[in-house]
Amino acid sequence: MFLLLLKSFLRSRIAVAGIVIVLLAGITGIFIGQQHIRKQQEAIALTEHFQQEHIQRNAQFFDKELGLLLYYLRFSLVNKLHPLNALSIGQRDVNSSIQSLTIRNLEGQKYDTDLFNPSNLLTGNLDMGFVLIYLLPLLIIAFTYSLLSEEKEDGTWRLVATQSKRPVNVLIRKLFVRMITVLMVFAVLLLLATFILSLPVDKLYLAVICLAFIYMLCWFGISFWVISLQRSSSTNAVILLSIWILLTVVLPGVANNFITSRYPVPESMATVVQQREGYHEKWDMEKQPTVDRFYAHYPQFSKYPLPDKQFSWLWYYAMQQMGDDEAAVQVKQLQEKLRLREQASEYIGYFIPTLHTQQQLNSLAGAGLANQLQFMDSTARFHERMRLYFYPKIFEDEKVKSVDWDMFKVEYFSEEKRVSWGGLLLPLLLVTLVFSVRGWMNFNKRMTAFA
Repeated sequence: MFLLLLKSFLRSRIAVAGIVIVLLAGITGIFIGQQHIRKQQEAIALTEHFQQEHIQRNAQFFDKELGLLLYYLRFSLVNKLHPLNALSIGQRDVNSSIQSLTIRNLEGQKYDTDLFNPSNLLTGNLDMGFVLIYLLPLLIIAFTYSLLSEEKEDGTWRLVATQSKRPVNVLIRKLFVRMITVLMVFAVLLLLATFILSLPVDKLYLAVICLAFIYMLCWFGISFWVISLQRSSSTNAVILLSIWILLTVVLPGVANNFITSRYPVPESMATVVQQREGYHEKWDMEKQPTVDRFYAHYPQFSKYPLPDKQFSWLWYYAMQQMGDDEAAVQVKQLQEKLRLREQASEYIGYFIPTLHTQQQLNSLAGAGLANQLQFMDSTARFHERMRLYFYPKIFEDEKVKSVDWDMFKVEYFSEEKRVSWGGLLLPLLLVTLVFSVRGWMNFNKRMTAFA
């Protein structure tokens, strides 16, 4: 019975065309993800190569004063890529994965990134995440919208009803055939992605499979409920497409507008203004108050007195530090607002399957806002560690040659990933269950319609 239904379904040219289109889109998404990963890896490789060259070249040109050399030297921290990032690019195409910093003012450097075409950013990337969240539901809708109504409109359903004690079981088998077909399409794409992108088969990989499987089940549950209403094919198509637009465009847009309105971030501009004023205005002020505030921040450096001359590196780096200190309140508020945005987005996603799936996929791939915030925190710690290492050497006027510059390699930040299976799957399972149960109840109420 199952094989007959499968063969009958696959004889449809429309079904085959839909499968081919999604497969082509998925393969394109895999290669777009591969291109993204290669671009990031090439940038990291160049950073590793040029950091040592950059340090050695500048150490030769500025070999008299360590403070002057460190004005120019940059040390790099890399946000390590997970291969799954090729499946879901997320925010990694906007937020830089490499932070190359001097020991000067941190806030003036932390958000530096590459230039991008805003039109490209608006359209987004055709990655596997896009295929899963947007295209596969359309394929499910195309396969299921006329599952029952077509039989009724062709006049064949009465024949089926008279030959079966429970006609709804025939309908479920037909739905199951389409479910297996869609799952096989995704399985083919995932296998191709695994080999082409060299994806590690680990708990994150398993989490992606489970997330995708339950997400597709969710859409089949929605379709089953719409079918249970027993409307015409055109009405079913309109209802399902309306739900698709609601879940993929309208509700995520409303959620984004609510979150940005609920948690505005004027602190982003205030941070830039404060850190610039905090540094630049010190040129026109007395040196000692600036240095005293520096001592208050770093009591261990109070043993270095301010030299009695027009310019000193102690005073200069104290000015740089003051830029960060005077923007500290705005920085803390900005980080808190961004964390609240991430938290609110996660909570709202529990009720919107598409948004939840996108967020979880980005989280598993290390391509979401949470990852970027952790990377920024790691960047601040990295910058502080470099400052504390070099400040004593600068203030003691050590020679440039006394520093072992070969020890400064590119460093890496790697997010510790934990899979919360309940938070990952439970929201989608509940939505699937609700629609499936409602659909089953509708069929039970209307069993006489099958007679």
